[in-house]
Amino acid sequence: MTRAESDKQALAPSPFPEEQAALRDTLLASVESVARCVKDATSDSEEARTLSPIAAKALRESGLTAMKSPRCAGGAEAHPHVQMDVIEALTRMYPAAGWSLLITSGITARVLSSLPDASVKEILRTQGFPFVAGSLKPSGRARAVENGFVISGRWSWASGLGHADYVAAPAFLEDRSGAIWAVVPKDQVQVHDTWFSLGLKGTGSADFSLEESFVPTEFTSSSPRSVRGGPLYRLGYGGAAHEHGIFACALAQAALDSLLSTAGEKKRGYVQTRGLVDREVFQSTVAEAELRIRAARLLMADTAARLLASASEHEAPVALQAEARAAATFCTDEAVDVTTKLFRFAGGGAVMQGDPMEQILRDLLTAQAHLFVSDAAYESLGRLRLGLTDQAPLG
Repeated sequence: MTRAESDKQALAPSPFPEEQAALRDTLLASVESVARCVKDATSDSEEARTLSPIAAKALRESGLTAMKSPRCAGGAEAHPHVQMDVIEALTRMYPAAGWSLLITSGITARVLSSLPDASVKEILRTQGFPFVAGSLKPSGRARAVENGFVISGRWSWASGLGHADYVAAPAFLEDRSGAIWAVVPKDQVQVHDTWFSLGLKGTGSADFSLEESFVPTEFTSSSPRSVRGGPLYRLGYGGAAHEHGIFACALAQAALDSLLSTAGEKKRGYVQTRGLVDREVFQSTVAEAELRIRAARLLMADTAARLLASASEHEAPVALQAEARAAATFCTDEAVDVTTKLFRFAGGGAVMQGDPMEQILRDLLTAQAHLFVSDAAYESLGRLRLGLTDQAPLG
């Protein structure tokens, strides 16, 4: 189908430029437009353990949550490299906002690319672009009934849940033969105030549950394959990798920049003090940190580009999906290691609440705890490379 034919069948017009360079400029300008609101609301978001209403409203009105959704559903359908630039820029302003965007834009795109036309049209009636939270990990059970499913279960790490219009809840079929994605209005779920976390406090990644809730068939999807949009929606689980990878790289770069901005003032020693910048071990650590961050970012960009190219006609190969997930895990591990080494030179002030290095390290360790970037990603890729299997499910 040509772009012109696709536009004629659009469920909603896209307000975004089609050309990716222009789209990048538009989305980065949107990031700048929310900068003041997001930064000024940081303390309120951290204290409330979810994005403040002001920050959430700014993100919603900016159109950024549409960056990953299909153009034919009013989204931007941004190239992974454009998405990386956007997430990196927002993360540098406030990590919880960057994390909330990467999670909710991905789930929103999954919903809008996979549900039937009538359901998508109903979701798009939301004032502004819809904000969909939820989970990628199946839980609970879905019992088939006439015209739909009755679903019960509980899900965790639902970032952005407090500001969502709809919630995605993947659930196992009752006979465990498979799973479905169910999408329900936010007011149908019970929110559990569980997000008392080490870091990423402002993401509001609380638990939610459904109890014997009926979901019409048209608001469920039993296949991971998209029904609209281009190659971006044929990446499988690999489509989330570049977001996790760049988030971690952005935080590591923030740690390096923060330390460099104060290094000239720091002196170490009990009696005879020596300037931090004069210590050869610090000089070496700074150079190594810069190169490791750049290398990780380039790895993620390369993997994302190859993954997208592989999906021009069909679903991306499972080996590339597994490689992309492993690359995201590597980026996260590198970011944590680099930041931990930099933290050692930041001095006693870095352990105090509110210090930039303290928050960066907490946020990174919390991001590293996400299942997507667990060691299982390395194991899965290793089994493929060793010829032990030709499968790499998201485990």
